[in-house]
Amino acid sequence: MKGRVVAELGSLAAGEWDALVPAGEPFMRHAFLAGLERTGCVGAHTGWDGAHLLLSDRRGLAAAVPAWFKTHSFGEFVFDFAWAQAYTRSGREYYPKLVAAVPFTPATGRRLLVRHDLPRADILPQLLAGIEALALERGASSVHVLFPDEADMAALAAAGWLPRRDCQFHWHNRGYTSFDHYLAGFTAEKRKKARRERRRVAEMGIGFETWTGASIGDERLDAVYALHRDTFLRHGHEPYLTRAFFSHAAREFGAAFIVKAALWRGTLVACAVYFRSADTLYGRYWGAAADFHSLHFETCYHQGIEYCIEAGLAHFEPGTQGEHKIARGFEPTLTRSAHLIFDAPFREAIAAYLDREGRSVDAYAEAVRAHVPFREARRLARGDGPG
Repeated sequence: MKGRVVAELGSLAAGEWDALVPAGEPFMRHAFLAGLERTGCVGAHTGWDGAHLLLSDRRGLAAAVPAWFKTHSFGEFVFDFAWAQAYTRSGREYYPKLVAAVPFTPATGRRLLVRHDLPRADILPQLLAGIEALALERGASSVHVLFPDEADMAALAAAGWLPRRDCQFHWHNRGYTSFDHYLAGFTAEKRKKARRERRRVAEMGIGFETWTGASIGDERLDAVYALHRDTFLRHGHEPYLTRAFFSHAAREFGAAFIVKAALWRGTLVACAVYFRSADTLYGRYWGAAADFHSLHFETCYHQGIEYCIEAGLAHFEPGTQGEHKIARGFEPTLTRSAHLIFDAPFREAIAAYLDREGRSVDAYAEAVRAHVPFREARRLARGDGPG
């Protein structure tokens, strides 16, 4: 099997790449990854220098790893800034490093791609050997696979990569027929608070529309992007995504690109941008024109949950961090990453750190599970048994 490295996925045919991607993974699709390249979101000028490993056989593309050489750690959501600082203090270089991930997207999925007709167990060692050799050839300090699914994580752990885990908060649809049906499972106190949040937004005269795909139009996308960009600027950062990417995503993803638009007297005052698969809604970007009470919770969480119930989606992943999600019905969910550190002393130190960190993450997830708003979950957390 022949291997090669390409700087841009846009150089590959979309159908050839997508034949490797498991069904229902929007962010590993050629349209998403190559779209980031074409619209200037990634590239050497951004510190995301494409180095995608490809393996080919007589039928064409057989396996691949989307990867970037990084000169910083922004846009990854698996935080290793302290590792970089430790390298600097020791007089060594942490960057460049090689990262296999979906840029700016903390969603779990397949990272080690193998064509469906091939024996995955036989191909994975070739992929891992290839990505390691590429990193060493280019002088990288390390390789990092971010948010891999369970199958990938098992292969990486078996190959001796260092495992890391973190905690996100996800929502799960347990056959709800309406938002009220969903709230019926809350404790009385939490149900009252959720209804009060939603009522506050409605009493301000703010209503919602759902916009999808290319039908959104350039004028509305201009307004959506402006709110998104302003949110980043208020925190002292330029947004990772360009305006051109919003048009690209709306066009390429169609109904799987969703904007929940908050309107006050016909004017867009806030929005949340989502992607969806056949069974999952992914909350990605948010913006607001002003600080409206409870509007963030309504736009990013309640509206998303209501959409999932109406569309029959099983899961809602709203992004990273945010303990405030717990009271809205999101539950702790462990996410993973895997790390190959070439320097032996640093590898030993990082392994010890990850062991301590992992135990802390496990304890944290277990502790916050006791604070979800569902009556049944709270009974079980207290050890009372099913009610």
